Amino acid sequence: MNGKIAGVDYGTVRMGIAVSDADRILASPYETYNRKTEKLDNEYFLRLVNEERITQFVLGLPLHLSGDISEKAKEVLKFGSRLHELTGIPVDYVDERYTSVEAEYLLRDAKLTNKKRKERRDKLAAQMILTAYIERGCRGETIGGDF
Repeated sequence: MNGKIAGVDYGTVRMGIAVSDADRILASPYETYNRKTEKLDNEYFLRLVNEERITQFVLGLPLHLSGDISEKAKEVLKFGSRLHELTGIPVDYVDERYTSVEAEYLLRDAKLTNKKRKERRDKLAAQMILTAYIERGCRGETIGGDF
């Protein structure tokens, strides 16, 4: 399957976005989207799909350390359903445990200021989610059966 994938690091205030190339080989940070209203958020994702020619979404799923679905993961699943209904594009999920922490460590090692790290952390986490998904052959995780 070809076509660009958008990786999303879901947040209630900000979402990190990463986009793959059409051959699904490379994931690049795209931007950090600051959430507004549901209407404006919907417009953002529709514009993203059209401008970047997105054919699939992958969302990071924040599971508990045990692998169980957390309350935040339930929010992500609900958002993924809404995103699919809005765009008609398939949505898949990948375990995102530790991606934000890893992104923070990488940014600290880069010796960036707190402000610069905050600006980049979410889109770097999205890139890490998307990279993990690509490396798995663009297959999501079935954790505990199905979502």
